[in-house]
Amino acid sequence: MQKINETQLKQLIEAGVFVADGPLSIDAMKNTFLSDFLVSTAQIKEVLSELELDYAPRGIHLVKVANGYRFQSDDGLGAQLSKLWQENPPKYSRAMMEILALIAYRQPITRGEIEEIRGVSVSSHIVKSLSERNWVKVIGHKEVPGRPALLATTKTFLDYFSLSTLAELPSADDFAESLERAMGAADIEVNTPSNENLH
Repeated sequence: MQKINETQLKQLIEAGVFVADGPLSIDAMKNTFLSDFLVSTAQIKEVLSELELDYAPRGIHLVKVANGYRFQSDDGLGAQLSKLWQENPPKYSRAMMEILALIAYRQPITRGEIEEIRGVSVSSHIVKSLSERNWVKVIGHKEVPGRPALLATTKTFLDYFSLSTLAELPSADDFAESLERAMGAADIEVNTPSNENLH
């Protein structure tokens, strides 16, 4: 095992997070590009904290999400930066956004419970779409007749909304606004459940 000085360690971690395909966890860092060096978890956390401060006043920030650390643009620059992409963001239906909000705030929840709250049936296409995006998954089955699937959000869902844990979910109203902005559907009103039901 080789020694590495603080400057080199900081450069390597910064570059590693920058070039990674997705969020990079501390374990992933230790098992890949830092595997040849004598580096503790505490040292890595210290460097990550320094990098967060270094990038705080810039247009790019180092953020911690569910799957690790990543660089992302400042939230306030989204409207201007969106002009880089020719395609319009996909539009999602009001029903899909309501279902995602219910799953996020009342998980684990069954399809039947979602239908009871919304007063209409849940399209299997919507649940499939949320699953294909890897935002929602089945985490088990409720011990009632028929053993319906229990739905919950995933780490990919948390990453998409720049959250580390479910405890960081905003109020239901703020989450609705975030969904609208992120999904390019600002014209759609979203009915979210009360934040009191957050587990």
